[in-house]
Amino acid sequence: MASHHPIMTKDDLTAFLDREFPQMHAGGRTYFVDEIGPLSARMRMTYHERHLRPGGTISGPSMMGLADVALYAAILAHIGPVALAVTTSLNFNFLRKPEPRDLLADCRLLKLGKRLAVGEVSITSEGSPDVVCHATGTYSIPDRR
Repeated sequence: MASHHPIMTKDDLTAFLDREFPQMHAGGRTYFVDEIGPLSARMRMTYHERHLRPGGTISGPSMMGLADVALYAAILAHIGPVALAVTTSLNFNFLRKPEPRDLLADCRLLKLGKRLAVGEVSITSEGSPDVVCHATGTYSIPDRR
C-alpha cells in the first residue's frame, strides 16, 4: 500500500509532468502544481481566453482537464512517477459559473490502495471560497512488478 505522506516533492512532480506530458503545455503553460500534502494536492490552471466558452465563463472541458490532472498529481505524489496510472472514471458536478480568472483545484485522496485510488476535487475561482465544480474520480494503478 502507498504511503499517506507524499514521496515526490512539488518540484519532482512538476519535472515528471513536464518530461512525460510535454503536450500538456502546448500553446503555453497552463497547469501548475501549487502544493503537495498528505493525501492531497493543489493545482492551478492559469486564466487564458482559450478556456472561455460563450457567455464569458470558463468552459466545462477546461475544468474537467484541471480536475483530472489534479487527481493524477495527488496520486503520483504518493506512489511515485508511474506514468501508466490511468483514469477509470470521473464524475463532475458544475455548481456555479466560474469567474474568468485562475482556477484552483484542491484534491483529496479518499482511498489509496495497491491497484485503485479514489479522490475528490473541489475547484474554486481564485479569490473566492465558492466551489464552482466538484469532481470525484478513480484511477487504476498498474502492477509495479
